[in-house]
Amino acid sequence: MKGLYCRAAVSDAEPKFVIQETTLSDVLGRHQVRVQVKACGLSPLDFKLLSDIGLQRDLIPVGREVAGVVLQVGSKVSLCQPEDEVVGILPLDSPWSGLCDVIDVEEHYLVQKPEKLSSVCVAASLRDGLCAYTALHTIAHMAAGHTLLVMDGASSLGLMCIQLACYHGVKVLTTSNSPQEHTFLEELRPSVGVQDPLVARVIPVYNGSSDLLSQVLEETGGLGVDILVDAGVRLLEDDKTEETLKLPHKHDIISILGVGGHWVTTHQALQLDPPDCRILHLKSASVSFLNPEMWTASSALQGRYLHILKDVVEKMSTGVLRPQPEEAVPLYQATVAMETVQCQQRKKAVVQL
Repeated sequence: MKGLYCRAAVSDAEPKFVIQETTLSDVLGRHQVRVQVKACGLSPLDFKLLSDIGLQRDLIPVGREVAGVVLQVGSKVSLCQPEDEVVGILPLDSPWSGLCDVIDVEEHYLVQKPEKLSSVCVAASLRDGLCAYTALHTIAHMAAGHTLLVMDGASSLGLMCIQLACYHGVKVLTTSNSPQEHTFLEELRPSVGVQDPLVARVIPVYNGSSDLLSQVLEETGGLGVDILVDAGVRLLEDDKTEETLKLPHKHDIISILGVGGHWVTTHQALQLDPPDCRILHLKSASVSFLNPEMWTASSALQGRYLHILKDVVEKMSTGVLRPQPEEAVPLYQATVAMETVQCQQRKKAVVQL
């Protein structure tokens, strides 16, 4: 049985992805489930995180968002039975690549997959659905009547945040990085119910002249937003490279927040100066870091984690959450697909087995 693994990079060398032979244990653990994988989503590897938590290995398994069919269950398993269709995210310390034909995983990392939901769709978007729930519910405590600004709304995470927020009665503003994305976001409509636009205003940031702060304050009557989910932050005012030009400056984000607002950031190395903290203090606003690995890195909130996964797949099956379809690639193209995903952090891929 073969799987895709990443050979740890030496110094500044780029990581190398290799196909590696692996074997399953003859004995299945009491709480383990043996799953035949049907589809696997590929997301970038966070080498810094793996190093921080002490998971430094020569070969790192690749592909953790899996969908498949249960083949066998351990003696103490109660959440699923053989022939059940399941989905889940493998833990950080899992020895198995999600691209193996068959894997063993603890039952509390899996939930039932609705019959009408395709394996490819759920494997491609499960992680983004989890991130959206974590950002809006767990961290920001979203409620009806709030105003939300989602940076880069056409990204897979941004799209999930927009749809989830609109479902709960939140007014949504977002930004677009190209004319095509701008048109796509303006034409977003719910799959059921009143066909009003999902986004109240789409703010272009691709022409270099858009004033994000003034447009958000205009839309909110000068009050600012209750929740802001970023897609990266520009820390220095004069940092205007091609990569950072579309990112908001940290001072603009703080100025956009309303009283008691929540800033949910994906920027791992965010640095705030004393004047920035002073403004946050005056507004009683908060900054929180979005780390989607919090659920699988700790067992403290396992029940809540499973509840979120169940709700994500149920909302996907009913059309409340409609991720952008990802074209599945065959297994023999998995190495090239993962190299692309790792280089372009915003891109995702899904492999059909």
